[in-house]
Amino acid sequence: MGFLDSLLGRSRTAKPSKTDRLFAISTAYVTLQTSYGIVNAGKAGIVFQPLATSDFNAIVKDTEEVLRATGEETGTLVETTEDDFGYRWAVLQDDDVEDLVVGINAVKDALDTSGYGDRVLAAVFSFRDEAGKRIHLIYNVKRGSWYPFVPAPGRQARDNERELQLKAQLGGELPFEPELERWFPLWGVPL
Repeated sequence: MGFLDSLLGRSRTAKPSKTDRLFAISTAYVTLQTSYGIVNAGKAGIVFQPLATSDFNAIVKDTEEVLRATGEETGTLVETTEDDFGYRWAVLQDDDVEDLVVGINAVKDALDTSGYGDRVLAAVFSFRDEAGKRIHLIYNVKRGSWYPFVPAPGRQARDNERELQLKAQLGGELPFEPELERWFPLWGVPL
Protein backbone atom coordinates (compact mmCIF):
# COMPACT_ATOMS: atom_id res chain seq x y z
CA MET A 1 0.00 0.00 0.00
CA GLY A 2 1.40 3.37 -1.01
CA PHE A 3 1.40 6.73 0.71
CA LEU A 4 -1.50 8.13 -1.36
CA ASP A 5 -3.56 5.00 -0.73
CA SER A 6 -3.27 5.48 3.02
CA LEU A 7 -4.11 9.21 2.77
CA LEU A 8 -7.18 8.54 0.65
CA GLY A 9 -8.37 5.66 2.82
CA ARG A 10 -7.90 2.99 0.20
CA SER A 11 -6.71 -0.42 1.18
CA ARG A 12 -5.85 -3.60 -0.56
CA THR A 13 -7.54 -6.77 0.44
CA ALA A 14 -5.13 -9.22 1.95
CA LYS A 15 -4.48 -12.43 0.07
CA PRO A 16 -5.40 -15.52 2.03
CA SER A 17 -2.46 -17.05 3.83
CA LYS A 18 -1.30 -20.57 3.10
CA THR A 19 -2.81 -21.61 6.43
CA ASP A 20 -6.17 -20.16 5.39
CA ARG A 21 -5.90 -22.15 2.17
CA LEU A 22 -5.25 -25.36 4.10
CA PHE A 23 -8.31 -24.74 6.25
CA ALA A 24 -10.49 -24.29 3.14
CA ILE A 25 -11.06 -28.05 3.19
CA SER A 26 -13.01 -27.53 6.44
CA THR A 27 -15.91 -26.11 4.45
CA ALA A 28 -15.31 -27.72 1.04
CA TYR A 29 -15.97 -31.20 2.43
CA VAL A 30 -19.58 -30.18 3.17
CA THR A 31 -20.12 -29.45 -0.54
CA LEU A 32 -18.41 -32.72 -1.44
CA GLN A 33 -20.75 -34.66 0.80
CA THR A 34 -24.05 -32.88 0.22
CA SER A 35 -23.77 -32.08 -3.49
CA TYR A 36 -21.65 -34.91 -4.86
CA GLY A 37 -21.96 -37.86 -2.47
CA ILE A 38 -18.23 -37.85 -1.70
CA VAL A 39 -17.60 -38.63 1.96
CA ASN A 40 -14.65 -38.31 4.29
CA ALA A 41 -12.72 -41.60 4.49
CA GLY A 42 -11.60 -40.62 7.99
CA LYS A 43 -7.90 -40.27 7.24
CA ALA A 44 -5.44 -37.52 6.41
CA GLY A 45 -1.70 -37.40 6.29
CA ILE A 46 1.17 -35.01 5.98
CA VAL A 47 4.33 -36.11 4.23
CA PHE A 48 7.77 -34.70 4.84
CA GLN A 49 11.36 -35.51 4.09
CA PRO A 50 12.99 -36.67 7.33
CA LEU A 51 16.42 -35.66 8.52
CA ALA A 52 18.66 -37.96 10.51
CA THR A 53 19.34 -35.38 13.22
CA SER A 54 18.42 -35.65 16.87
CA ASP A 55 16.82 -32.17 16.78
CA PHE A 56 14.52 -33.06 13.87
CA ASN A 57 13.57 -36.43 15.38
CA ALA A 58 12.83 -34.78 18.74
CA ILE A 59 10.52 -32.23 17.09
CA VAL A 60 8.62 -34.98 15.25
CA LYS A 61 8.38 -37.09 18.41
CA ASP A 62 7.17 -34.14 20.52
CA THR A 63 4.55 -33.25 17.89
CA GLU A 64 3.30 -36.84 17.82
CA GLU A 65 2.98 -36.84 21.62
CA VAL A 66 1.00 -33.58 21.56
CA LEU A 67 -1.30 -34.97 18.85
CA ARG A 68 -1.82 -38.18 20.81
CA ALA A 69 -2.63 -36.21 23.97
CA THR A 70 -5.13 -33.95 22.21
CA GLY A 71 -6.39 -36.95 20.26
CA GLU A 72 -7.68 -38.44 23.49
CA GLU A 73 -10.17 -35.56 23.63
CA THR A 74 -11.04 -35.42 19.93
CA GLY A 75 -10.81 -39.13 19.12
CA THR A 76 -7.97 -38.59 16.63
CA LEU A 77 -5.54 -41.47 16.25
CA VAL A 78 -1.96 -40.73 15.15
CA GLU A 79 0.53 -43.00 13.45
CA THR A 80 3.81 -42.36 11.66
CA THR A 81 5.15 -44.46 8.84
CA GLU A 82 7.75 -44.33 6.09
CA ASP A 83 6.79 -44.92 2.48
CA ASP A 84 8.71 -46.79 -0.22
CA PHE A 85 10.42 -43.55 -1.29
CA GLY A 86 11.91 -42.77 2.14
CA TYR A 87 9.45 -40.03 3.09
CA ARG A 88 7.82 -39.97 6.51
CA TRP A 89 4.07 -39.68 6.94
CA ALA A 90 2.14 -38.53 9.98
CA VAL A 91 -1.22 -40.21 9.43
CA LEU A 92 -4.25 -39.05 11.38
CA GLN A 93 -7.49 -40.97 11.66
CA ASP A 94 -10.72 -39.24 12.69
CA ASP A 95 -14.25 -39.04 11.31
CA ASP A 96 -14.28 -35.26 11.79
CA VAL A 97 -12.56 -33.42 8.92
CA GLU A 98 -12.00 -30.35 11.07
CA ASP A 99 -10.05 -32.40 13.63
CA LEU A 100 -7.93 -33.78 10.79
CA VAL A 101 -7.20 -30.27 9.47
CA VAL A 102 -6.20 -29.02 12.93
CA GLY A 103 -3.90 -32.01 13.44
CA ILE A 104 -2.26 -31.66 10.03
CA ASN A 105 -1.76 -27.95 10.66
CA ALA A 106 -0.17 -28.71 14.04
CA VAL A 107 2.46 -30.93 12.41
CA LYS A 108 3.10 -28.35 9.69
CA ASP A 109 3.41 -25.52 12.22
CA ALA A 110 5.76 -27.50 14.47
CA LEU A 111 8.12 -28.12 11.56
CA ASP A 112 7.76 -24.50 10.33
CA THR A 113 8.55 -22.89 13.67
CA SER A 114 11.54 -25.19 14.18
CA GLY A 115 13.04 -24.17 10.87
CA TYR A 116 12.15 -27.34 9.00
CA GLY A 117 9.16 -26.06 7.03
CA ASP A 118 11.01 -26.66 3.77
CA ARG A 119 10.94 -30.42 4.53
CA VAL A 120 7.13 -30.58 4.32
CA LEU A 121 5.86 -31.68 0.92
CA ALA A 122 2.10 -32.07 1.06
CA ALA A 123 -0.98 -32.82 3.09
CA VAL A 124 -3.45 -35.41 1.80
CA PHE A 125 -7.11 -35.82 2.75
CA SER A 126 -8.80 -39.05 1.76
CA PHE A 127 -12.40 -39.33 0.56
CA ARG A 128 -14.59 -41.97 -1.11
CA ASP A 129 -17.32 -41.52 -3.68
CA GLU A 130 -20.63 -43.38 -3.72
CA ALA A 131 -19.04 -46.28 -5.62
CA GLY A 132 -16.30 -46.57 -2.99
CA LYS A 133 -13.59 -45.14 -5.25
CA ARG A 134 -10.72 -43.41 -3.44
CA ILE A 135 -10.30 -39.69 -3.97
CA HIS A 136 -7.40 -37.79 -2.47
CA LEU A 137 -7.34 -34.03 -2.17
CA ILE A 138 -3.72 -32.95 -1.98
CA TYR A 139 -2.56 -29.67 -0.51
CA ASN A 140 0.79 -28.57 -1.93
CA VAL A 141 2.26 -26.83 1.10
CA LYS A 142 4.92 -24.87 -0.78
CA ARG A 143 2.47 -23.44 -3.34
CA GLY A 144 -0.53 -23.09 -1.01
CA SER A 145 -2.85 -24.80 -3.50
CA TRP A 146 -5.01 -27.90 -3.80
CA TYR A 147 -5.44 -30.54 -6.48
CA PRO A 148 -7.25 -33.87 -6.69
CA PHE A 149 -5.57 -37.21 -7.18
CA VAL A 150 -7.83 -40.11 -8.13
CA PRO A 151 -5.93 -43.38 -8.48
CA ALA A 152 -7.36 -45.70 -11.11
CA PRO A 153 -7.30 -49.49 -10.75
CA GLY A 154 -3.82 -50.82 -11.32
CA ARG A 155 -0.44 -49.48 -10.28
CA GLN A 156 0.63 -46.07 -11.54
CA ALA A 157 -2.67 -45.19 -13.21
CA ARG A 158 -4.88 -42.22 -12.45
CA ASP A 159 -8.33 -41.03 -13.48
CA ASN A 160 -7.54 -37.66 -15.08
CA GLU A 161 -11.13 -37.12 -16.21
CA ARG A 162 -12.44 -37.48 -12.67
CA GLU A 163 -9.73 -35.16 -11.36
CA LEU A 164 -10.75 -32.42 -13.81
CA GLN A 165 -14.39 -32.97 -12.92
CA LEU A 166 -13.55 -32.46 -9.23
CA LYS A 167 -11.71 -29.24 -10.06
CA ALA A 168 -14.79 -27.97 -11.90
CA GLN A 169 -17.07 -28.95 -9.02
CA LEU A 170 -14.92 -27.50 -6.24
CA GLY A 171 -13.28 -24.57 -8.04
CA GLY A 172 -15.20 -22.07 -5.93
CA GLU A 173 -14.47 -23.89 -2.66
CA LEU A 174 -10.74 -24.61 -2.81
CA PRO A 175 -7.82 -22.62 -4.23
CA PHE A 176 -6.81 -25.12 -6.93
CA GLU A 177 -3.38 -25.34 -8.48
CA PRO A 178 -3.84 -23.72 -11.91
CA GLU A 179 -0.91 -25.53 -13.55
CA LEU A 180 -2.06 -29.09 -14.26
CA GLU A 181 1.51 -30.28 -14.72
CA ARG A 182 1.98 -29.59 -10.99
CA TRP A 183 -0.76 -32.07 -10.08
CA PHE A 184 1.77 -34.64 -8.96
CA PRO A 185 0.44 -38.10 -8.13
CA LEU A 186 1.39 -39.48 -4.75
CA TRP A 187 1.65 -43.23 -5.25
CA GLY A 188 1.52 -45.43 -2.19
CA VAL A 189 -0.31 -42.92 0.00
CA PRO A 190 -0.75 -44.77 3.34
CA LEU A 191 -4.37 -43.60 3.78
